Amino acid sequence: MNIIFKTTATLLNRIRADLRRPHAFAQERVGFIAAGLTAASENVLVLAHEYWPVEDGDYLPDRTVGAMMGPEAIRKALQWAMGSRVALFHVHSHGGHGVPWFSGVDLRENAKFIPDFFKVAPQCVHGSIVLTTDAANGQVWFDRRQPCRPVDVFSVTGLPLKKWRTI
Repeated sequence: MNIIFKTTATLLNRIRADLRRPHAFAQERVGFIAAGLTAASENVLVLAHEYWPVEDGDYLPDRTVGAMMGPEAIRKALQWAMGSRVALFHVHSHGGHGVPWFSGVDLRENAKFIPDFFKVAPQCVHGSIVLTTDAANGQVWFDRRQPCRPVDVFSVTGLPLKKWRTI
């Protein structure tokens, strides 16, 4: 099975611009992408369609990480997933170029909070995306009790059309 994450250039540019904004104390910004899903034979297609930035007041001071979301940010994201019945993907940027990978802290924290989205939106997959200036990588959970799977392909529609494999 291939997992394909698809977005528009317009949405991806808006996300990257938001994640570059400075914050009063956090070293980086984070947000959430809402997506719809479709499955065809051997492919699961994740269709990103909306972005929700974590609000300034929902970050917690923590010098051990680039950005720490407080419980209010998580509650709002859970409410969004439940009310809209969407797949949610946590997103942040590592900057730089090329296909990125998650840090050890990212992997640990993703495994703690991403599976919680199945409590309110069990009909969807959920995951995490990490960006650079020209690529992305991601993880997808199909079930809260199963390990995550990597996103196999990213596709960006618009000008220029872009597509890359992460594996």
